[in-house]
Amino acid sequence: MDRTVAARAAIKAGVLGFFLGMFLPFVAIVLAGALAVYFYRRESGIVLRTATGSRLGGAAGVVATAIQSIYFVIWIFVFHRQKEYLDSMTRVLHSAGADSWIPYMQESVRILFTPAGLVFTLIFVMIFALALSAVGGALASLWMRPRDPQL
Repeated sequence: MDRTVAARAAIKAGVLGFFLGMFLPFVAIVLAGALAVYFYRRESGIVLRTATGSRLGGAAGVVATAIQSIYFVIWIFVFHRQKEYLDSMTRVLHSAGADSWIPYMQESVRILFTPAGLVFTLIFVMIFALALSAVGGALASLWMRPRDPQL
């Protein structure tokens, strides 16, 4: 695998995955992994094996999540939107069935804004995005492989 072509493909797919993630959150990460494999094949002409496609897709997911994390840090801290974010988190908890008025739940949401909470959340989201985009990369490499008509 050519690393420069792979890096360009992962960055392009990660940027597209970030923008698609605004409309289709979980599907966009899987698509980012698949797009990375597609961009690599289009640029190099080489079909990747499933394991290599999975690694390339995972890289695209990490790029998309890193861009999203930077975007949220700017949106929350630079534009002082902490209160709006806390309100949206409590609405999400309430819609998920949790009682957001319990002091323990409110304290759990507030902990997310501490440096340790932000690091924990970032690591969890990166691992989740890595897994989803790796699946997308593996599926794309399986789908794009040449077919043997004699089987």
